[in-house]
Amino acid sequence: MNPEEHSVYLTFDDGPIPESTPFILKTLDDFGIKATFFMVGDNVRKHPDLYKQIIDAGHQVGNHTYNHIGAFKHWAITYAVNTEKANKLIKAHLFRPPHGWMRHSEYWWLGKYYKIIMWDLVTRDYSKWLTADDVLNNVKKYSRNGSIITFHDSLKSIDKLRYALPASIKWLKEQGYEFKIFE
Repeated sequence: MNPEEHSVYLTFDDGPIPESTPFILKTLDDFGIKATFFMVGDNVRKHPDLYKQIIDAGHQVGNHTYNHIGAFKHWAITYAVNTEKANKLIKAHLFRPPHGWMRHSEYWWLGKYYKIIMWDLVTRDYSKWLTADDVLNNVKKYSRNGSIITFHDSLKSIDKLRYALPASIKWLKEQGYEFKIFE
């Protein structure tokens, strides 16, 4: 995003799920900030109450396909159909591909209908090789003006997020960053 603005965009991939979404929402509320949630359609189908809580709290939502499918493992039309199936539930104008990969044909087609949002900082909160301190250190080391920071709303991440998310937000605030969501 704009490298002239001292701001960051917090994003969360893969939810909503009851094991982590409530904690994330409470943490964001405690700090008075908004984020963008790139959601999997099947998770929205299973947990419509969590989807509604995200919307009601004023956060932005994005499409992350219906089944978190990888673009290189499916035909472009299958990928597009899966994305549209998700969007019937998510109702988003933003899209993020799972794993950050798409073929040119998928990018071309989806770019007609969505603003495609990638990232420049993946916290790696899902990695079994990293600790919560490592996740926080990734935020400290790689955040810069306009960073799109990706955390995960998932079972793999929640134990690390309990420490790393509030500590990251606190550190970003101490550095004077403003928190933005995508329009």
